[in-house]
Amino acid sequence: MSVSHPTALIADDEPLLRDALAGQLRQAWPELDIVASVRNGREAVAQFEALRPDICFLDVHMPGMSGVEAAARIARRAHIVFITAHDQYAVQAFAQGALDYLVKPVEPERLLDTVARLRERRQPASPDIETLLARLAGQLRAPAPALNWLTAQVGAALRLIPVEEIDYLRSDSKYTAVAWRGDDGQPAEALVRTPLKELLAQLDPAQFVQVHRAVVVNLRAIRHVLRGENETATIHLRRRAETLPVSRNYLHVFRQM
Repeated sequence: MSVSHPTALIADDEPLLRDALAGQLRQAWPELDIVASVRNGREAVAQFEALRPDICFLDVHMPGMSGVEAAARIARRAHIVFITAHDQYAVQAFAQGALDYLVKPVEPERLLDTVARLRERRQPASPDIETLLARLAGQLRAPAPALNWLTAQVGAALRLIPVEEIDYLRSDSKYTAVAWRGDDGQPAEALVRTPLKELLAQLDPAQFVQVHRAVVVNLRAIRHVLRGENETATIHLRRRAETLPVSRNYLHVFRQM
């Protein structure tokens, strides 16, 4: 059903009443496009199948096939508004799934109510904004999955570095130097454009810890830690000659082990 261009069909065996209702609808709902105006239920069903209007205004009493019978053929594929000279048909109208009913002669104020109801019914179902916000908040609270790979430029090649093979990361201005062990088990290094702080947030905290403002180390790569002066320490790595500093602010990491 189109929201931007509503269409309608009018079925009534009295031409003057059809024209009168069409004129009232043009006043009450200017953007409504009346695509068919027919004189009985059988024509209404045929035109509905051909044009598929959004709304069908059906007179209850028409020769050949009544508006109620036509509504049953159309089923719930359009919004149905019955038109009747007797309001006792209202209950039957709603039983047929009609959105509304209008009593002849159609009063302008009553038609405005019907139009308002049709406009509201045609609005797409709005999402429950509170539910969506709660869902989004939950997603934001949930920890992001740990990083498994880093992508680094190594010479002319783009290298995928498994996180478990990284020994440490060191901040290097806007970049991060990644020290890992290559396929042959030998030390290797590369630069990635992601800042250290951003990378640290994606690493498994049970495996990687920050030991200095500019250094994050893989606990599995540590051979031992030597205490130094002024509440500092030095990390010695497996299969690497270089050492890593541990500043006073991060020495507590090793006190807890």
